[in-house]
Amino acid sequence: MAPTVIAVIPARLNSKRFPNKVIYPYRGKPLLFYVYNEVRKAKKIDRVVVATDSRQVQKAVAAFGGEAVLTSRHHHTGSDRVAEVMQKLGGDIVINVQADNFGLKAPVLDRTIERLASNGSIEFATLARRLDTDEELFDPHVVKVVVAGDGTALWFSRLPIPYLRKADKKNRVKQFLFLAHIGVYFFRSRGLARFTRWKRSPLEKAESLEQLRILENSARITVFKTAMRPVSIDTPQDLKKLKRVYG
Repeated sequence: MAPTVIAVIPARLNSKRFPNKVIYPYRGKPLLFYVYNEVRKAKKIDRVVVATDSRQVQKAVAAFGGEAVLTSRHHHTGSDRVAEVMQKLGGDIVINVQADNFGLKAPVLDRTIERLASNGSIEFATLARRLDTDEELFDPHVVKVVVAGDGTALWFSRLPIPYLRKADKKNRVKQFLFLAHIGVYFFRSRGLARFTRWKRSPLEKAESLEQLRILENSARITVFKTAMRPVSIDTPQDLKKLKRVYG
């Protein structure tokens, strides 16, 4: 029997760098619509839900025909908010899709879900792509990940990792396969339940990266590499990047 798969998009209004980002209008639709619309194209996902603590966001989602669930205002991370939705709606595999990922490809999501469905030992998984430029490598908003030979994450950081001891200062991304993390987390339900029972960890707080809670509790995150190049919108100036995705 195929697992029930729910994709949850945590969406809040109080973004420090771009207030009200998720409902900012772009070509007549809130930005959140574009992420929601891309995720719902995945054939292996049974239900797509926005998780929010804002009635304003809930209203915007209803206006474009989506489903939103109101959650607590007290969650520290998107995955904690996603876990509340899982408690309400269930799901065997639960996906946390960060709301500022534009240009996600449904076939990539479907292939990853198939891998989890066929390997019950994977509790946590995510995606990564090759870094294209040194500018991205040194951008703290682009999270880097290093991966072990078995495909599991060793560490995530906002700093360039690994450090190249004898690198030419130009074109570092041509000298090593640096990987950028893509903000989509795949949880088996038992894994997400464990995540919420763990306290926020010191390094999670230091880097402001929720996935470090998993590694600090000695659990494994499987990293699937992809050629997919989603665009992240962190500031109003980043909106120009959407032209690469939507023309």
